[in-house]
Amino acid sequence: MSARMRNLRAVAVVLGTASLALAVSVPAQATTHGRGIERSVLPAGDGWASADGSTTGGANATPDHVYTVTNRAELIAAFEDAGDAPKIVRIAGTVHGNSDAQGTPIGCEAYQQDGYTLDKYLAAYDPAVWGMDEVPSGPLEDARLASAKTQAAAVNVNVPSNTTLVGVGKDATVIGASLQVRGVSNVIVRNISFEDTYDCFPQWDPTDGETGHWNSEYDNLVVYGSTHVWVDHNTFSDGDRPDSEQPSYFGEKFQQHDGLFDIVRGADLVTVSWNVLKDHDKTMLIGNSDSAGATDRGHLRVTLHHNLFKDVNERAPRVRFGQVDSYNNHFVATRGSVYGYSYGIGAESQLVADSNAFSLGSGFDSAKILKKWSESSVSADNNYVNGRRTDLIAVHNAGVPAEHLTEGAGWTPTLRTKVNHPLVVPLLVGLGAGAGKPLVR
Repeated sequence: MSARMRNLRAVAVVLGTASLALAVSVPAQATTHGRGIERSVLPAGDGWASADGSTTGGANATPDHVYTVTNRAELIAAFEDAGDAPKIVRIAGTVHGNSDAQGTPIGCEAYQQDGYTLDKYLAAYDPAVWGMDEVPSGPLEDARLASAKTQAAAVNVNVPSNTTLVGVGKDATVIGASLQVRGVSNVIVRNISFEDTYDCFPQWDPTDGETGHWNSEYDNLVVYGSTHVWVDHNTFSDGDRPDSEQPSYFGEKFQQHDGLFDIVRGADLVTVSWNVLKDHDKTMLIGNSDSAGATDRGHLRVTLHHNLFKDVNERAPRVRFGQVDSYNNHFVATRGSVYGYSYGIGAESQLVADSNAFSLGSGFDSAKILKKWSESSVSADNNYVNGRRTDLIAVHNAGVPAEHLTEGAGWTPTLRTKVNHPLVVPLLVGLGAGAGKPLVR
């Protein structure tokens, strides 16, 4: 029997076993306190968020602390009501971050201050006028900063401790808001599509790199200095405003998006499961600075499993300092998309990337799945690229010898409920990941 036939037979056996398992028994639901999926809690042993206690969100909320919201004002009011008492906040329909008091979407013009317009800004800081040696300053940069501050007050929405934020039905969507899980604990976010958290006022920095860059604020979701956070069955994207369709100014793309979902500044004990992150450039940071060791060492313990990363250029994730366990994820780069790398190995990171599946279109180099940013160790066992078991570290070191990676993350994950064979991961993740899918485990 040829090697190809043996591989096909192995795939058939594994897929058949998976199909039988799906037919016989649906995966167990997350434990619930009372009735309703919104009262689900993270199962025991499911990633880092299950360590040192549990992650229950608002499961114990009393009936008067269960809210259904349909716009930004209602969302903020629900978060602010009753402080840190357990609460369940249910999103019904679409909530716009850039909106007026009635929830009606508004444009960037509504935030403009002190005479700012993009045309004036471009004229003032055109390299032919301003040069390339200094960052912008003066009245138009001050006006941009004032305008950006006005937008930030609308876009950034703070999530309190002991909260479950859950979408109702299959179409709950947050557009243009940045959910900030900042300095809190015990938060669950499930079943929501997060789209297009865009910056109306990116800054031009001619000193950023050789050609300058546009730099923007806002991620769809940020976990900042918080602990015990479970993010499950959500979809993250740029929605109807993909970076690929944005104009270029001064020879550089007018970048209005930052990350999709970042975990930073000493955040700890986070489980990210069954999400879709797609069609984006800078996708996920775990640790945002090489100089943040005093804050991040001993923290940034994150588990990623059964997520789909589709047509994302980089940072899926990029890791600094943390013990990150990434298994049973599916990484897809379709032909014609922009693909830089998947895993970024950064300062003092301890990444374990096991039993993942990669589906790379023709022309993509599997040596670039891993990207070395700093001298750190990594474990990467039992991964499959286009249906073939692949030693990601060996392939990387052979293809990018100048960025030699040292094998062995120095720790072994134990908080895993089940590890599926990588050959069935594309099927399982395709069936179950993202908002609007059955909230099962």
